[in-house]
Amino acid sequence: MIPHMTYSQYRTVQRLVHSCCNYDRGNCLLLDDGEECVCPQSISYSLICRWFRAAVLPLDGELYAALFPPPSAGRRRCRECKRVFTPSRHNTLYCRDCAAKRAKRSKRDWARKKRAGA
Repeated sequence: MIPHMTYSQYRTVQRLVHSCCNYDRGNCLLLDDGEECVCPQSISYSLICRWFRAAVLPLDGELYAALFPPPSAGRRRCRECKRVFTPSRHNTLYCRDCAAKRAKRSKRDWARKKRAGA
């Protein structure tokens, strides 16, 4: 996914573009095939240059964090209470508290059904 920037982020990127080793007086050396080519990162509101994303953007940590938030590292949202939790197994759907409540409820329903049938 290519992130799109706000105007203030775009202005910050415009200042960072000059730090790119492939930037030469408004042109991109990587895209130069004998004919000068305008640096795409200097004219776009999206981060389309992979070299810029990998090598230049990390120089501004705040902007990098805003455009590329860290992954949630396997965290999930509980289906019962909607809180975020870290699952102990890959197929866990409920947080610990809600899982205990659901197990108790299930056991209670099973016992009630068993008593009614016997």
